[in-house]
Amino acid sequence: MAKKSAMNKNARREKLVEKYAAKRAELKAIVYDKSLGEDERWLAALQLAKLPRNGAATRLRNRCEVTGRPRGYYRKFKMSRIALRELGSAAKIPGVVKSSW
Repeated sequence: MAKKSAMNKNARREKLVEKYAAKRAELKAIVYDKSLGEDERWLAALQLAKLPRNGAATRLRNRCEVTGRPRGYYRKFKMSRIALRELGSAAKIPGVVKSSW
């Protein structure tokens, strides 16, 4: 099990990303729009820099929803390889069967 503080930190970041997603997208569109003047684009870049860093989607870390493990993460199942194997072997994930031959 991962540290509770790391899992809570990631949860706070998820909330910030959700809160500032529209504002960040709007400002980024202005910054990358070449048809606008340099001054307007510069002001948008400054406003973008003033937003909280943890509001950027790249600061999020994929973590297992069962254990909180940050490595070996399967997006399809939203869990780590270890939790996937344990739950798959116990037949607790629909459609997943541990192979044997």
